[in-house]
Amino acid sequence: MRTTQIFVRSGLTVAAAAALPLVLTAPSASAAEGISVSTRGSTVTVTTSACPDGGNAALMSNGQASFAQGRQVPLSGGSASWQNVSSGRHTVAVICEDGTTAGSQTVTVGASPTTSSTTSPARGVRGGLGGGSEDRGTITLVGGGALLALAAAGGGAWYLRRRGAQHRL
Repeated sequence: MRTTQIFVRSGLTVAAAAALPLVLTAPSASAAEGISVSTRGSTVTVTTSACPDGGNAALMSNGQASFAQGRQVPLSGGSASWQNVSSGRHTVAVICEDGTTAGSQTVTVGASPTTSSTTSPARGVRGGLGGGSEDRGTITLVGGGALLALAAAGGGAWYLRRRGAQHRL
């Protein structure tokens, strides 16, 4: 009976290890890819690939809190720009034609323009050690899952053999 439980647990572990690469390669559910804002002198430009059907962008000054209060410009080819923007901090927001928000960023227009993002990366932060920052293909992930399953099976067999040897003394 005890041996059956170990085999069932090992089988579940192997199944989970085999399914892990498939889960990791599934497409992201996030629709928004974000925006990129740049400044050159008194011109502010926003670009995005998150709105394939178009949308609107708004440039909001310090006192403006909503999209409707900002200087709205329709997206043309995934970008929009504003000329003669006054110095100071401004917020740029993009809303796609389907109503989803592509993102927003705060930008400072002046002698030394800086930007700070208020959106999160579409696929999350790419942290890790060594090769953790590279994209892996499906074959590599399936191979890694197979090695993990093989290691789990080998470890289970070793455990059962050692456990049986203790009872034979």
